[in-house]
Amino acid sequence: MRRLNAPGPKAKAIIERDAKVVSPSYPRVADFVMDHGKGTEVWDVDGNRYLDFIAGIAVNATGHSHPKVVQAIKDQADKFLHISSDYYHSQWVTLSERLNSIAPFNEDAVSFLSNSGTESVEAAIKLARNHTGRTGFIGFLGAFHGRTMGSLAFTASKAVYKNGFFPLMNGVIHAPYPDPYRPMLTTRPGEAYGKRVVRYIEEEILGRLMPPGDVAAIMVEPIQGEGGYVVPEASFFPALRELCDRYDILMISDEVQAGMGRTGKWWAIEHFGVEPDIITSAKGIASGVPLGATIAKKSIMSWPEGAHGNTYGGNPLACAASIATIDLIEESYLENAAKIGEYTMDALEEIKMRHPNMGEVRGRGLMIGIDFVKNHETREGHKQMRDRIGELLFEYGLLMMGCGPSTMRFAPPLCVDQDEIDEGLQIFEHVVTLVEKE
Repeated sequence: MRRLNAPGPKAKAIIERDAKVVSPSYPRVADFVMDHGKGTEVWDVDGNRYLDFIAGIAVNATGHSHPKVVQAIKDQADKFLHISSDYYHSQWVTLSERLNSIAPFNEDAVSFLSNSGTESVEAAIKLARNHTGRTGFIGFLGAFHGRTMGSLAFTASKAVYKNGFFPLMNGVIHAPYPDPYRPMLTTRPGEAYGKRVVRYIEEEILGRLMPPGDVAAIMVEPIQGEGGYVVPEASFFPALRELCDRYDILMISDEVQAGMGRTGKWWAIEHFGVEPDIITSAKGIASGVPLGATIAKKSIMSWPEGAHGNTYGGNPLACAASIATIDLIEESYLENAAKIGEYTMDALEEIKMRHPNMGEVRGRGLMIGIDFVKNHETREGHKQMRDRIGELLFEYGLLMMGCGPSTMRFAPPLCVDQDEIDEGLQIFEHVVTLVEKE
């Protein structure tokens, strides 16, 4: 298997320029300097070809530069680029209608459009406080909801995100996430772990730390993203929905990474048979054009004029890209994500049998995590091995990223085909074997 000579001279020159003028706060996982891409393939400035199995962190849902998305952007650019949220335009209304049609609510949905995932979370925080008149929240350990000050108060995947930024927005208490692979709580005989986590919320948080009458919402990722692509134990969401209903607490499902068809359904929460009150979306919503959406039941998004707003809300280019993206996902990529995702999971389970440091393979659709462990019995994570695998994957032409303490994630574009998956899996197993020998 050929090892790439990367980064090449052109890439090195750009990286050197970057170091002089770009904020050092950006984490970089590889010295990849992109030139162009098509579908699941990307090329760097020195002509090296890669398979992209991270898709801009689950952003390029329809692949790189899908012609229908590109044409939609071009057509809109010929008309106008911006008018501000103080006026109206048809693309904004059309996109909001489409979001209403796919929202996982029994009642109509109303959307607030922004520019990113963290902005959609900030809007959800404000909306929950406005609607309920309450100020407190419950989040989860391992969560990632963004880096702006409100969303950062919920983020609990890495301490580095908060280092040097206290005090944060107050009123957020964290519970253990219902991770069945590494449970933090002990259960009673016969008690499902998801129900145990909800019991902890009711007895310890609502019973000891924050009265339920002060809790506006519980914000939760239906599948944790940066926390390690963790799929919750099955009983969790039905029990959590019951708890929220019992105390009139809103449920916010953060679908920034897991939504827009990534898991083989429009929204990851749909895998668990419950209905949230608010959805946050971004990443895959517009195939790479910056866009965020806070989608809520119409009865909840009742705040008055001026309560929240932004200059770029409903940007026409982003709306055009999103409408084309939703069309493509609806036409074929939603089904493809479910089908190819199942194929990939089965293949990874087979590969796992040959490699003792591969722990749990988990996920839904094309949101798949492979947890590397030092020992299968203790399930202690092997971060060093995971990180080294990431380094070598780049050198062999496969773009992937880690998440959580010891997980490598598969998140290719939703258009990925079986041949590309097979090629990527061949590289992946080759690299795992090399690292095992090291």
